[in-house]
Amino acid sequence: MNLSLSPINGYSNYKMDDTTLPGVKKPAEECETCKNRKYKDGSNEMVSFKSPAHVSPEASASAVRSHEQEHVTNAYSKAATGNGRVLNASVTLKTAVCPECGRSYVAGGTTRTQIKYYNEENPYQKDLKAQDSTKYSGMNLNLNA
Repeated sequence: MNLSLSPINGYSNYKMDDTTLPGVKKPAEECETCKNRKYKDGSNEMVSFKSPAHVSPEASASAVRSHEQEHVTNAYSKAATGNGRVLNASVTLKTAVCPECGRSYVAGGTTRTQIKYYNEENPYQKDLKAQDSTKYSGMNLNLNA
């Protein structure tokens, strides 16, 4: 095994030839922990990953990101059909490092949505709507003179 040191900007980079250290996997190989890692959705929505599925560490970021986007899309659809409006939608991705091979991967994600629904049958909502119509009347400016 040939290790060579070449300093770049004060830092040392180790370069290795095709041989590897004992117990260290080649980048193209997937370790047992990564092979056995499965992703499963825990929500009650109809989205992907309802049954456990394997995703490689390299593809985990895009798979989890697109899955969480499904939750955001569902929130907008739910708001549109229920006379509501999405106030906030945020996605948080969680990363981790495999203890066996040292690869970083996206371990999961969380989507938080906040939807405000308008109830037109509620007497308070009707009052607010009536107040808005009187409050904003006369606020138009006509510059055609």
